[in-house]
Amino acid sequence: MNKVNITIDGIKLYVPEDYTILEAAKEVSINIPTLCFLKDVNEIGCCRMCLVEVKGSSALQAACVHPVKEGMEVFTHTPKVMEARKVNLELILSNHNASCQTCTRSWMDCELQALANKLSVDMVRFEGESKKLPLDVGVSIVRDPNKCILCRRCVSACKNIQTVGVIDMVNRGFNTQVGSPFGMPLSETPCVNCGQCINYCPVGALHEKDDIDKVWEAIYDPTKHVVVQTAPAVRVALGEDFGMPIGTPVTGKMVTALRMLGVDKVFDTDTGADLTIMEEVAELIDRVRGGGKLPLITSCSPGWIKFCEHNFPNMLDHLSSCKSPQQMFGSVLKSYYAEKNGLDPKDVVVVSIMPCTAKKFEAARPEMEVNGIRDVDVVLTTRELGKMIYDIGIDFPDLGDSTFDNPFGNATGAGVIFGATGGVMEAALRTAADLLTGISADNIEYEPVRGLEGVKAATVQAGDLTLRAAVAHGLGNARKLMEKIESGEEEFHFVEIMACSGGCVNGGGQPLQLSNVRSWTDVRAERAKGLYTEDRGTFIRKSHNNPAVKKLYKEYLGMAGGSRAHQLLHTHYEARGNYEDK
Repeated sequence: MNKVNITIDGIKLYVPEDYTILEAAKEVSINIPTLCFLKDVNEIGCCRMCLVEVKGSSALQAACVHPVKEGMEVFTHTPKVMEARKVNLELILSNHNASCQTCTRSWMDCELQALANKLSVDMVRFEGESKKLPLDVGVSIVRDPNKCILCRRCVSACKNIQTVGVIDMVNRGFNTQVGSPFGMPLSETPCVNCGQCINYCPVGALHEKDDIDKVWEAIYDPTKHVVVQTAPAVRVALGEDFGMPIGTPVTGKMVTALRMLGVDKVFDTDTGADLTIMEEVAELIDRVRGGGKLPLITSCSPGWIKFCEHNFPNMLDHLSSCKSPQQMFGSVLKSYYAEKNGLDPKDVVVVSIMPCTAKKFEAARPEMEVNGIRDVDVVLTTRELGKMIYDIGIDFPDLGDSTFDNPFGNATGAGVIFGATGGVMEAALRTAADLLTGISADNIEYEPVRGLEGVKAATVQAGDLTLRAAVAHGLGNARKLMEKIESGEEEFHFVEIMACSGGCVNGGGQPLQLSNVRSWTDVRAERAKGLYTEDRGTFIRKSHNNPAVKKLYKEYLGMAGGSRAHQLLHTHYEARGNYEDK
């Protein structure tokens, strides 16, 4: 890579020639303010907050898109620059619905508010027209166009990263806003509820549907038995809501906090993940040896499932019929657990803590019930749990550790890594290799399916079977892989797809990170490290060795893939038209 000599605020630098001024400044710890910018997601220079002065240029330049060149001299805080930034920010604030005290971002970090503090904007000299646009409230996502600052980060995430494209800029001039086709609610479009738009929004214009009050109501109802299950990715992200380093495992503290909230039992969704592996591997072996539809494609990610229903309806037969770990575990809690404890399933309230906004949609799907009993009653995101803990005054970082309740207190390391891209595949391979050979393999870390490459492929020998596997994360990558499979260009036996880039660790319900963190730190990798660390420290690392799962099959389910397992743990999916999801 060729390099160039430049000077920023009197500091001489030697940087790659493909750098922008913003990237070059970051090399010497000069943090130029940004609002619309998000590295590798939205680099369009539309907010004009990153303006700088370049010697020899009559106009100020947007640092996030302006390339460096040999001999360039840049000034980042001249009076002209500081006044331009301040005026631009005041114009953005002039018609922003600044109901900060009641905003969803009020207890977290609002990038607009942080920027106002940074630039010492304590009054707005301009008065804009207040917006009074209706809210778009869905099962998973709420859109508040009155708080939108037109940064376009959500549009870029939806259209360019996820290739869903159900939001874009509409109208012109003062009437410009982020809208959906024909002004339809998101729930009537092919939106997959992944929530990546929320992750990238700098203000409170996008947030999850708040279901906290439903949980408090159940907790305070003496006739209800409230059972909480927590997904693996939650444990390596929840601490971020309380200032802990990204990716810190807080499993024990999380369980302690949930008990302090007043729930009756706290279980680990990793048990549901182990169940998923048992059923999915049985389905894979049956399809491979029985001439079934291949590849078998995982069904753990509800955002991916809905994406497939809309975009690849001809491939629905390839989806595993397994419910997701959340739904499987909910079904078991409402049946096996309720019976064992003499509880009426109608009085058992299953609350899921998930890193994913699409899980709210999944739990509400009509298919997700058995004999009229819903698998899961309420889904909260990691952020919602963080808010509950914050609201009642728990000092989370100072909490001691607790363990999950029995009979589902000890899941496996295989269940833990479900939260990272490639984790479902690796967990399945660990079990498939043992079941097909009858020998417990020592080498169980399948490195080829790990990592953040968009699409990964691996060939794995499992007994007498040579399995060709593929992993994709992020729906843009999923689309590329599916098009190759559908056309016959690529052939696989087993495919894992996660809707969110990086997998569940980067789900739409995870703690929000400001762009000045997300642009320069890969939160996906940091959170995944925490999961793999917990996996390595787990005594049992294969799903089929989980003693609670063994007991469950012996006492209740029968064999994996059997009739009772199918009744409780499997489901079906249906093709959806482009604008018929109501």
